[in-house]
Amino acid sequence: MQTDRFVSRSPEDTEQFAQKLAKTLLPGDVLALYGGLGMGKTAFVRGLAKGLGVGGEVSSPTFALVHEHPGDLELYHFDMYRVEGWDDLESTGFFEYLARGGVLAVEWSENIEGALPANVIRVAIEPGQNEYERVITVERGEDSCAS
Repeated sequence: MQTDRFVSRSPEDTEQFAQKLAKTLLPGDVLALYGGLGMGKTAFVRGLAKGLGVGGEVSSPTFALVHEHPGDLELYHFDMYRVEGWDDLESTGFFEYLARGGVLAVEWSENIEGALPANVIRVAIEPGQNEYERVITVERGEDSCAS
């Protein structure tokens, strides 16, 4: 397992880190995002979008459940906060999106832990030393597509 850690001191730092990470992603990669409210998950996805060459505004898909961002490599941004079971998960179209070959970024992925693919890339965003600092940990499994 490969683990990378980064200390972000601002939302812009978080976006820049994610933008660099995006350059290593391949079609079909799934990023499971972990972190409480206000930790910067959406800022992270904004950076992914920039790195993937995706246009348009990136915002939290809390009420839409998924936002599609077409680009060089499509980005599908999920919010699983309100998903409480398999029926809810199926209604998001999650399994169909897995088969599309884009990159999936899944906020609140702890709610669908059992449905995540084996090669998932786990991204934990935790509080740092002050209100602006975040510690971002990226774990790639042995069979992850990206390296």
